[in-house]
Amino acid sequence: MIDQLGRPLRDLRVSVTDRCNFRCTYCMPREVYGRDFHFLPRPDLLSFEEISRLVRVFAAHGVRKVRLTGGEPLLRRDLPALVAQIGAIDEVEDIALTTNGVLLARHARALRDAGLRRVTVSLDSLDDAVFRAMSDADVPVARVVEGIDAALAAGLRPVKLNAVIRRGVNEAGVLDLARFARERGCVLRFIEFMDVGTTNGWRLEEVVPAAELVARIDAEMPLEPATPSYRGEVAGRHRYRDGGGEVGMIASVTQPFCADCTRARLSADGRLYTCLFAGEGHDLRGPLRAGASDTELSDLVGSIWGARRDRYSEARSELTAGLRRVEMSFIGG
Repeated sequence: MIDQLGRPLRDLRVSVTDRCNFRCTYCMPREVYGRDFHFLPRPDLLSFEEISRLVRVFAAHGVRKVRLTGGEPLLRRDLPALVAQIGAIDEVEDIALTTNGVLLARHARALRDAGLRRVTVSLDSLDDAVFRAMSDADVPVARVVEGIDAALAAGLRPVKLNAVIRRGVNEAGVLDLARFARERGCVLRFIEFMDVGTTNGWRLEEVVPAAELVARIDAEMPLEPATPSYRGEVAGRHRYRDGGGEVGMIASVTQPFCADCTRARLSADGRLYTCLFAGEGHDLRGPLRAGASDTELSDLVGSIWGARRDRYSEARSELTAGLRRVEMSFIGG
């Protein structure tokens, strides 16, 4: 199945909760997501059985990789049970998880035993003061490092680290993050600060271009380009010339990759989003709970993907600045 621009459906990101224990300034700023913010009530969340059924529908359309996201997915109780259910779907070849890492040490082994293959941990700085400022949470960075080490000890491979870099905020720690990842055998990916949603105060001047980050790392730890691992890979890969691993650059702002985007996103309340920057989702929970058959759900997913023309990052300009966009915390980035 392909969309209007010839892009197949291969990857599904499933948000299991819209709640998070961080208030990262580029994702869930506290002035918006404060004490009075109304998160989804539990009955509105898809159950594990509903998620698994929808994943089967997506798998029949070509999805081979499933990533569990949030909010913070480890806030969802009994998450290993969902991992096991998805792992039982024959067509699914890869199950991954994106987390802020705070609860990872507690759950890494159970997740691995349930069938999770790999994990991505958000780590924007190793400097504790900078980390606390960006996450806006009273949590030391050491706890995230503990979670990373627990994931490695549990046998999750690879462990990837995501770092959102903002000009004048955490760019001074880029080399520290690169050294840390190399020492532990993790794959580090730098992410350009993106205009996801409308609440994170995005400004173009705060974007640190991926090319600048590559040059900074290359000056100390020489890099060479690496070929993509598969169609739709969003990170531009670079190998260390000494064989000490690799680093990736997700350059949605300066080097858009819409032309090869193979991702769909399922929100915690069962809405299908065909772009990270989409304004509206398509309701799947309603038909699911109204008794739609698998064939009817399959036809619905097929019609949505078949009509897809999203290319926000390539079209980013003054014309897109005022568009309504879903918040990243709602669909997991």
